[in-house]
Amino acid sequence: MAGRKRTPDHLKIIAGTDRPDRANPDAPKPAAALPEAPEWLSARGAEIFEQLVSIISPMGIGSSSDGAMLALAASRLEEVEICTAMIEDGGRTFVSNVTYDDEGRIVSQQIKGHPAVAQRSEAMRHAQSLLAEFGLSPAARSKVSVSTPDEQNPFAALG
Repeated sequence: MAGRKRTPDHLKIIAGTDRPDRANPDAPKPAAALPEAPEWLSARGAEIFEQLVSIISPMGIGSSSDGAMLALAASRLEEVEICTAMIEDGGRTFVSNVTYDDEGRIVSQQIKGHPAVAQRSEAMRHAQSLLAEFGLSPAARSKVSVSTPDEQNPFAALG
């Protein structure tokens, strides 16, 4: 499918751009319950998953149907943390293919990029894409408006 990704109907409602003539009446309705972390996530991945759920639930986004996508995002964010720790410990580059002369002096060496740098970059790009699907980037968030319930006025019924 070419072109821009279709905006889900529920995001159009939240953003106030919903038009009944463009809505899909046969679109599946997401479950109302909040998603739960799958068992395959690590302990840290489950923590990140719960953080994401706590962010999206007040926005009126996310349901138990979105658990797999949130789990992927949590897993990728955990991978970013792991790769970052590897880079901090080992540096962004390493020396390989060192050759020495007869007196033990270095004649040549290759400096290569740490594989974790590319892995982290890929995980960051994928995580950013997944988070944007839930409106968790500044650009995506600017398209969403959340209506907050008015404070209950105990005297409203008297008027």
